[in-house]
Amino acid sequence: MSSFSTRALTLLSSVFGACGLLLVGVAVSTDYWLLMEEGIVLQQNQTTEVKMALHSGLWRVCFVAGPEKGRCVASEYFTEPEIEITTENTANILKMVRTATPFPMVSLLFVFTAFVISNIGHIRPQRTILAFVSGIFFILSGLSLVVGLVLYISSINDEVMNRPREPEQFFHYHYGWSFAFAASSFLLKEGAGVMSVYLFMKRYAEEELYRPHPALYRPRMSDCSDYSGQYLHPDSWAPPQRGRSASDVSSDISIQLNQTPPQQPLPKGGNPIPAKCVGGRVVAKK
Repeated sequence: MSSFSTRALTLLSSVFGACGLLLVGVAVSTDYWLLMEEGIVLQQNQTTEVKMALHSGLWRVCFVAGPEKGRCVASEYFTEPEIEITTENTANILKMVRTATPFPMVSLLFVFTAFVISNIGHIRPQRTILAFVSGIFFILSGLSLVVGLVLYISSINDEVMNRPREPEQFFHYHYGWSFAFAASSFLLKEGAGVMSVYLFMKRYAEEELYRPHPALYRPRMSDCSDYSGQYLHPDSWAPPQRGRSASDVSSDISIQLNQTPPQQPLPKGGNPIPAKCVGGRVVAKK
């Protein structure tokens, strides 16, 4: 059951991370974050006449109605684009939303880094710390993105609230599918981050299960003993096979503890032969 849950976490974290990376990449590269429409209200029959309509993203503004219809202009961050906009408030909205652009870009960089680290950790599961690092990057990516979304929404709301109310004019705006992709990406990246951290905790707990108690370590007994260089340390053991019970591991430890170095036979008379250590082996002195 534990092995199944670990595999499920590995698969889900990879899927959530890949989907989050894909959605935020599409959101950053497309220009349907905000759709705006403004015009006048005809008092005769209470109908509306659209004077300007556009959709904008982080890098481009495209006009679908008005004098600039069919034209797409890159969002200039250092110079003002030469476009004709009906009202000043609409131009201010396009300026203010630029303050939120760096955060989705940072989020995209973080989620790409997290995705790479996460896949390396899945290929080498013995490197447990990689799951934790990828989880932190996923979470940071989601937080960076949500900060950008909050700034984006607040910038638009501030300009809309300051817009003068005139009965003969109308103004409508709503968020597009690029914005929805970015919001969905936030949920996926946070989910991938939580699952990666939980996967790290499970792998670490499995490692601790096979780690012996420090009291089982023993120091060197003799410089010449064949067994003196062997430490009861998990790094020197063969890797345990999956599915072994705790009793099997304990029996292996007991066997190693009970092993003793071979004894040299005593000569006639009962006195031991003087010996010396040469190259790590016991040699009788002549």
